[in-house]
Amino acid sequence: MAISVHRAPAGRSTARAPCEAGTMDTFVKRREDAPAGFFEAEAAGLRWLAAAGGARVVEVVDASPDEIRLARVNRTMLTADAARTLGRNLATTHAAGAAAFGAGPVAYDGPLYIGSREMPRIESASWGEMYARGRVEPFLAPAVAAGHLMRDEADLVRRACDLIAAARFDDAAPPARIHGDLWAGNVLADADGAILIDPAAHGGHAETDLAMLQLFGLPHLDAVIRGYQDAAPLRDGWQDRVPMHQLHPLAVHAAGHGRAYGIELAAAAQATLG
Repeated sequence: MAISVHRAPAGRSTARAPCEAGTMDTFVKRREDAPAGFFEAEAAGLRWLAAAGGARVVEVVDASPDEIRLARVNRTMLTADAARTLGRNLATTHAAGAAAFGAGPVAYDGPLYIGSREMPRIESASWGEMYARGRVEPFLAPAVAAGHLMRDEADLVRRACDLIAAARFDDAAPPARIHGDLWAGNVLADADGAILIDPAAHGGHAETDLAMLQLFGLPHLDAVIRGYQDAAPLRDGWQDRVPMHQLHPLAVHAAGHGRAYGIELAAAAQATLG
């Protein structure tokens, strides 16, 4: 089952958006009311992804509790060639691995975030347990409270989570080093190719990053998939698992971005249940 592609939400923060400033060479995001570890988590995630030597990420110049300073990206349009290279490089990033499913960046023990929402620090030897309990279920209550997810729909999602947590979809793949918030808006490009920004980096399943790229319609997505397959052929049936891997971003968006995401979240849960 294919999940329909949405335009990106108008805003991804559930609190006041960071202020943006900088110089010709740097870009600064500042937020005086940032929760503990907010910018430190972003910096740690970017550095951890960069250390994999795969997909390019924006360079961190400095980070503090109320701001992060990044190297400025002189943006261009993403080309098909750059997209295919991104796919190959993303496979390298994933292959760098993580300590466990759900583990955050090495040498960083603070909170994790996706957008402005805290992402639970749950680690497990089972991808399904981590994903269901730590990446989908925590966002259901806020989505219901906001009126974006109906209670019967939330029950449907929980049924899908129970199936996932029972290791129904676990495989032999070790924890991948994933970006974790890889929607189209977090893929920039300059003259040298694609550059990733704003991660929710943790140990997860490689298919989750690819499924999120499909959710919001990255240009030249087919080229990204071809490049990925060049470097690391995907396991049979990966297309059928896309809705399952979209449960996390859809749950996050249902918590803060409208009723349409609750409807799509329920549809993805139904597809997961079969």
